This record gives sequence, C-alpha cells and structure tokens, in this order.
Amino acid sequence: MDFVFLLSSVLLGAGLAMDAFSVSLANGFHEPGMGWKKISFMAGTFAFFQWLMPMAGWICVHIIVEVFQFFASYIPWIACFLLCFIGVSMVKEGFSGDAGHIRAGVGKKALLLQGVATSIDALSAGFTNEQMDLAAAFVCALIIAAVTFAVCVAGVMIGRKFGVRLADKAAVLGGIILISIGFKMVLLYQTERNILLSMQLWAKGFKLFLF
Repeated sequence: MDFVFLLSSVLLGAGLAMDAFSVSLANGFHEPGMGWKKISFMAGTFAFFQWLMPMAGWICVHIIVEVFQFFASYIPWIACFLLCFIGVSMVKEGFSGDAGHIRAGVGKKALLLQGVATSIDALSAGFTNEQMDLAAAFVCALIIAAVTFAVCVAGVMIGRKFGVRLADKAAVLGGIILISIGFKMVLLYQTERNILLSMQLWAKGFKLFLF
C-alpha cells in the first residue's frame, strides 16, 4: 500500500461520492434546520454503504461472479427507482404548502434508501478491484467511506444555507435533484452500453475487412 494506492483510492472515493454529495445537498435544501446529530447519521449511513458495496462487489467477483454480472445490468434501474420514489415524495411535500410537514425533514427510512441508491453503483468498484487482496480491498473501501462522509457533510451544509433562503420551495428543488440523479444514472449506463456495443461492431467489421 503505497502513495499511489492511497491517492487512487481517494480519487475513486471522490468520484463515487458525487451522487451522495448531490443527495446530501438536496437533503440540506429539504431540511435547513438539520442538526449535527442527524448530519452525522446521514453522512455515516452514506459512508457505510459506500464501504459495503465495494466490498460486496469484491466478494462477488471472487465467489459468485456470474450472479454479479447478471445483477450489474439492473443496478442503474434500481438506483433510479429508489431516488425517483423519494424525489417525487419531496416534490409533493413542497407543492402541498404544508411548511410544518416539510420541516419534519428526511426520515431515517428515506436516508437508508438514499444510502443504498447512491452507493449501489459502487459494486462496480469492487469488480474493478478484483486483483487486490482482501486487506487492500478493505482499506480501499474504508478510504472511499471516509471521503464520502466528508463530502456528504459538506453537501448538507451547503444545502442548509440555501435551503433557509428558499423556504418551502427547497423541498421541490431537492426532489428534482434526486429525480435528476436517478435518470442520469440510467442515461449514463445506456450511453456507455451503446458505446461498448458500437466498439464491438466496429472491431468485428474491421476483422472482416482484414481477413
């Protein structure tokens, strides 16, 4: 475990935490009065799942790789469904005009669903870390979790600041952010899949041309 390993793990953690950051931002919009206890719980929940998913992916690669490959194609759709479900609920709250209900904030069940939805694509990180031994994969996952925790705290703090200014409309904005993240995951997956299929077709055509 050298400097390159640590740096690559931090960068990987930052990349994987971007969706969690956006969701934390939305939660800050939705609940501008969120206290430090709940902020810590939220960031800790997201960090835990960002640690769990890469480890689960690593285990899948070494034990049940065929099952993981089948499940991988459904990951973006599952994440999209969870985020859209929570996002639509937040938008409905925002348009209801019930300010007291909005101030009730994001519940623990919603935070758990968000944690799963924002980290489920991190299963792929475990798949790409298949050449690591168990200890290295564990440390890498811990670094990812630590980065996620810090990023989520920053996100909710920024969201709280703007959520106070936006008042009841903050819930609508937060919900739209969650829905956008969900659709982004699906669109990104479909784009990457189409690019891969195009490259495979070009490769086959090139081989036929040569031979």
